[in-house]
Amino acid sequence: KVLTGGKALPEKGSSMFFGPTVLSNCSDRTMRVGTEEIFGPIAPLFQFDTEEEVISRANSTEAGLAAYFFSNNMQRCFRMSEALEAGMVGCNTGVLSTEVAPFG
Repeated sequence: KVLTGGKALPEKGSSMFFGPTVLSNCSDRTMRVGTEEIFGPIAPLFQFDTEEEVISRANSTEAGLAAYFFSNNMQRCFRMSEALEAGMVGCNTGVLSTEVAPFG
């Protein structure tokens, strides 16, 4: 289900450009957005029951450039950061790098 966005913005120069989009009720088993790395302003929302389940699902993808999650529990932040198999992990942030820090 599209909560917001989801429309092409041809005025940006291409019919392939979509505005920021939020999708709900996503499935990592039946939707490409759950199994492929999407390079675009798309935020799919997946439901889960346990921390272990979401870690297993996240680590079972072929992609793994970066992982992001949000939590108000610092112990969970450390557990999740250690358990996620991604190149970079961000907790409570959407930005993992800065132009003044070495990277690579």
